[in-house]
Amino acid sequence: MTTTPIQGGTDVPYLEPNQSRSAPPTEFENQLGDTIESAYAAGVHELEGVVDRLNADGPPPPDGDIWTAERFRLLMVELGR
Repeated sequence: MTTTPIQGGTDVPYLEPNQSRSAPPTEFENQLGDTIESAYAAGVHELEGVVDRLNADGPPPPDGDIWTAERFRLLMVELGR
């Protein structure tokens, strides 16, 4: 873990954005993240709205079907491992 000095000279550990990743994000993960960020920036904060945005503008889910709230939840669990 990296440390950074703060005022007063004390070193405090901080997290690096992708320190828990074992590999760089895939193109799918980048597209998924971009679509979610775009939805949030447009004021969409509820799950169903995010799912609607993914179906309209995002990459299809890995199984090629349409996005549903359950499919999104399951993928977030998988990606979080």
